Amino acid sequence: MTSGEPRHRIHLGDNLDVLRAIPDASIDLVYADPPFNTGKRQQRTRLRTVRSAEGDRTGFQGRRYATLRGETRSFGDRFDDYLGFLEPRLAEIRRVLAPHGSLYLHLDWRESHAAKLLLDEIFGREQFLNEIVWAYDYGGRARDRWPAKHDTILLYAREAGRHVFDTGAVERIPYMAPGLVSPEKAARGKLPTDVWWHTIVPTVGRERTGYPTQKPVGILRRIVAASSRADAVVLDPFAGSGTTGAACLALGRRFVLADESPEALRVMARRFAGVSDIAWIGFDPHAESEQSGG
Repeated sequence: MTSGEPRHRIHLGDNLDVLRAIPDASIDLVYADPPFNTGKRQQRTRLRTVRSAEGDRTGFQGRRYATLRGETRSFGDRFDDYLGFLEPRLAEIRRVLAPHGSLYLHLDWRESHAAKLLLDEIFGREQFLNEIVWAYDYGGRARDRWPAKHDTILLYAREAGRHVFDTGAVERIPYMAPGLVSPEKAARGKLPTDVWWHTIVPTVGRERTGYPTQKPVGILRRIVAASSRADAVVLDPFAGSGTTGAACLALGRRFVLADESPEALRVMARRFAGVSDIAWIGFDPHAESEQSGG
């Protein structure tokens, strides 16, 4: 990135085309959260509550609230050849990563094992660092098996041993059994392990953008803090609602985001409305803002 260019870039288009245009070894960290191949149509309806005597909910001190349904966003999540879809993108990700760079590939139980074998071929088995389990407790409960309440994040280095991993930058978490450690350790907290207990984005929380597969910014902050240095360039080729960009802005990193969905770019345009140092490629956020009334 030369002097005078915007610090951040957001692309509307096929991420394979975007990846192929990125120079070799120019990216410090990649977080990739592709569709999970659920075979279903993913959708979210935005909800908000307002005070109303005729409301359907009771809140603090017996106050009544009405639930208002907003717009519904959705996308198809089915691939006949999922690994065929991932393979060229993962190969390009390896090419654009700097020697000290890392890839976090976020999947679920349907495809994570097959993707692990594919990554072993593309990156090399010796570059595998972690299988991270993100555990949460939300959603439906299966009756014929153990309910699936975790995602899998596979961590690979471009060159293991040269990769950035800064434990000092990672926010510590409470001990689950603080009585088993010294008061000093309990007060300081511990480093996260490869099992991350973290809530999903609350349905009516302030963080919620309404995008169907939005991930919590806390997960992305942990990844960006641990595996990149200040002013690093972080790439998210399946950017969705732009959570990776939000984490980068909070931590002083530059970002490159891509998504082929105009709806995703519209969500990001609203999310980054106050950020001036972004180059939008193939998309005009100002036109979108005018159409939506600001």
